[in-house]
Amino acid sequence: MCKKTGSESFRYLLAYMLNFLLQEFRECFYLFARSGQISTLDELTVIMRSLGFSPTIQELVSYLKKRGGKMSFADFLDVMHQHSKVENLPDEVIEAFKAADCKNTGFISARQLRNLLVGWGEGLSMREIDNIFREANVNNNSLVRYADFVKIACAPVPDYY
Repeated sequence: MCKKTGSESFRYLLAYMLNFLLQEFRECFYLFARSGQISTLDELTVIMRSLGFSPTIQELVSYLKKRGGKMSFADFLDVMHQHSKVENLPDEVIEAFKAADCKNTGFISARQLRNLLVGWGEGLSMREIDNIFREANVNNNSLVRYADFVKIACAPVPDYY
């Protein structure tokens, strides 16, 4: 049996991971874009969010508009490549919480978190916040460790939804 050097092992692992990621993108794309192409904003939204990304509505509209309202799998891969360069959402959100955490406790009250989620960025509806709180097991009168909350809230949507 041939022993691989460190760089050969790394290349093998990298190729395996890229193939795995490509397969995951392909499966998600064809699961939701049943016609073989994305032709609605809803399809693009569900696919990208299912893969763990959190594009804004403006970004989604722009991606679809640049491709004439329809997107093949190759176009989708290009969009994912572009978008992955600009998004590291969990780290960005945690940094925003840290900036607002004057005492550096790592916690925020559930009430304060709810107010932020309603008013931040595009804002969430009360129903969306209730669903996130339920999924994250957040009690309305409790303190929330924001790093843990961000990990749960930014996780990909489970298959059973």
